Amino acid sequence: MVMTNSPAAASPVPLETGQEHAPGASGTRRRRSLLKRLRRSPMLYLMLLPGIVYFAVFKYAPMYGITIAFQDYLPFLGMADSPWVGWDHFERLFSGPDFGRLLSNTLILAFLNVVIAFPAPIIVALMLNELRKQMLKKFIQTAIYIPHFLSWAIVSGLTYLLFALDIGPITVLFNELFGGRVNFLADPDWFRPVIMAQTLWKGTGWGTIIYLAALAGVDKQLYEAAMIDGAGRFQQLRHVTIPAIIPTVIIMLILNIGNFLDTGFEQIYMLTNSLNREVADVFDTYVYFMGITNGAYSYSTAIGLFKSIVGLILILGANWLAKKFTESSLF
Repeated sequence: MVMTNSPAAASPVPLETGQEHAPGASGTRRRRSLLKRLRRSPMLYLMLLPGIVYFAVFKYAPMYGITIAFQDYLPFLGMADSPWVGWDHFERLFSGPDFGRLLSNTLILAFLNVVIAFPAPIIVALMLNELRKQMLKKFIQTAIYIPHFLSWAIVSGLTYLLFALDIGPITVLFNELFGGRVNFLADPDWFRPVIMAQTLWKGTGWGTIIYLAALAGVDKQLYEAAMIDGAGRFQQLRHVTIPAIIPTVIIMLILNIGNFLDTGFEQIYMLTNSLNREVADVFDTYVYFMGITNGAYSYSTAIGLFKSIVGLILILGANWLAKKFTESSLF
């Protein structure tokens, strides 16, 4: 008797080809997988609930308030009865005499933050990573972390003490060394350098935490292989350390670009005075003066909505570029 291996006998017969590629099959599988994970570790997902509630109540629900950007909002009439004015507030913003000054001041500070303040934690983290004495490393880490926990009110108070005219030690030393009588707190030319000095002193140490965590995850075998190949400390830094943290740098850069127009209210407001206001006014402080001080709620909401839309476009664009040219992206 001769046995034949026919293709029909050897290959299994598919059950129902239409079921495997049904339109809702993948969605059903995902739902089942999610339910399975929920049953396996319900407490982990329950821990997400406070965060979800927080964002729903304090982040998403108040977004309904952006409708007053298209109204002439009057508090005694409320959002329901205030008259609609369409795009009038946006036309007023873009055609107003303050828009160009506000935009330029905001963009200059944002550019300085990206060029100076953003790389600073990376550089400090790389330098700390090269330290071999752990006690010295921990001491420096602690020393540069502490300013992050100080409020901007305290930082501004220290700034006034150090840079006060005629009595501030930094001002006195600077004027003695270079001559003249420089007033750091009133001179418009020195407003941005003082702001950047504050930002670096307060934020650099905290920013290094993220990059030190990324550096801690670098495989030690890569350094050993580089040493075997004869690479020195600088070559290891260039070819092993820096490439290893590039994905983290890209993610942080995308988030930083998304906040491009958010220069910070408290820091700038506390250093603003009548002598430097021409360069100190940014969108954040302008919203305060117009919305809180002058009661122009709809106009200030329109400014905030404009900032949010620009930030969304920037973060989507930065993420698209990162995904296109690198292997790292936010989503």
